[in-house]
Order: sequence, then C-alpha cells, then structure tokens
Amino acid sequence: MTVYTTIDSPLGELLMTGEEDPRGVGGVTVTSLSVPGQRNAPTVEPGWRADPRPLAEATRQVKAYFAGERTDFDLTYTAGGSDFRRRVWAALEDIPHGTTTTYGAIAERIGAPRSAVRSVGTAIGANPLLILRPCHRVIGASGALTGYAGGLDRKEALLVHEGALPARRD
Repeated sequence: MTVYTTIDSPLGELLMTGEEDPRGVGGVTVTSLSVPGQRNAPTVEPGWRADPRPLAEATRQVKAYFAGERTDFDLTYTAGGSDFRRRVWAALEDIPHGTTTTYGAIAERIGAPRSAVRSVGTAIGANPLLILRPCHRVIGASGALTGYAGGLDRKEALLVHEGALPARRD
C-alpha cells in the first residue's frame, strides 16, 4: 500500500511517498520525495493513505538535513528505473555533501561515452528522490546551474545550504 506524508521545508511543502512491506512487518520503502511544481512529480492518488507514521524516520532525516544536522541519508529506497538510470542514480549517491560534479563526470563514472551526457541528464531529471538522491549536486561543465526538476531556484538554495555555493547578495 502506498502511504504518503508532507513535510514543511525551506523549499516548500515536500511530498514523500512510500510502499509498506506487504508482509506487514512494519517496514517502508521510500518511493519519492518531491517539491511543489516539480516536473513529473507524483500526485496523491485515490487509494493512497495519508499516514506520517511509516515515514517518520525518513521525515526525521529530511528535517535534520535542513537543520544542518545531517549530510546524508540512511533510508531504504526503491530501485526503479532502467539499468542505465539505476547506474546514474547510484553515481548521484556518491557525490559528497557540499560538492558538485558535472553531467560529463557522471557519464564517465558509469562508463558511458561522452556522447551520453544528454542521456545522463535525462536520467537525472527522472530521479524520483530529490534531495535524498542528490541530483542537485550536478551542474553544467561551465559551472552553470542547469536542469533541476524542482526548479533552478531550489537547486541553488540546496547548494547554498550545503556550502557548495556562496549565498547571493542581492
């Protein structure tokens, strides 16, 4: 059964979904974490159950991240996606907090040719676990902030939060 909860955050209200262990042993696998207005974000569907309890640990970790008390996550996620996407997403999980990398570096890391950079970007854009699987840490080769399903303003806010970018002085 799909369960969901919302989490107040500096990026707006996040929607977190999970699948409960069908054996009824109490475990939950996080299936998505999305921001308002995110491209391809899930929307609550009939039959889903609003219940923060199964997602309490995941919620605690997300709140600790935004409070500056946590730099990574120790949660069970769904694998999902094609083999290529899973390889790209695994590479995202290896990007250290407070750093950035490029789409080309991700392609190289997974053994894809340089010409696969666009495919890498597409896979990153399909990441259903924003923040948890840190796709916001991937930037363009020129250093430009590019391609974030949650919006470039949120990408910038996450990178500033992590210390990978200086705060803007407007």
